[in-house]
Amino acid sequence: QVHLVESGGGLVQTGGSLRLSCAASGPTASSYAMGWFRQAPGKERELVAAISWSGSATYYGDFPEDEFTISRDNAKNTAYLQMNSLKPEDTAVYYCAAGPNLSDSGGDYDYWGQGTQVTVSS
Repeated sequence: QVHLVESGGGLVQTGGSLRLSCAASGPTASSYAMGWFRQAPGKERELVAAISWSGSATYYGDFPEDEFTISRDNAKNTAYLQMNSLKPEDTAVYYCAAGPNLSDSGGDYDYWGQGTQVTVSS
């Protein structure tokens, strides 16, 4: 069992940056791949980025280069999502998820956090 808690969301102006954190708890938390997904009102959930359990492999959704950077610190059982040059269309609830393998499909992740709201004002 893995429990995930996101933090770091909030209100930011266009062009601003935020760093989201996902604290994982559970005896095997560091052995899971982690993913960040987002869902805007009226839209389907989409993958933002994912990272393997070791951090050696990453996968990004179809976004401008360097807008999002995923990382993790297994000593702290925490995954991060650095978000730069944010735009109003990045407004969404951002969720972290944990699964056995690096994947771009939400269905492959077994555990989900409660989500954190990110709002980008124009």
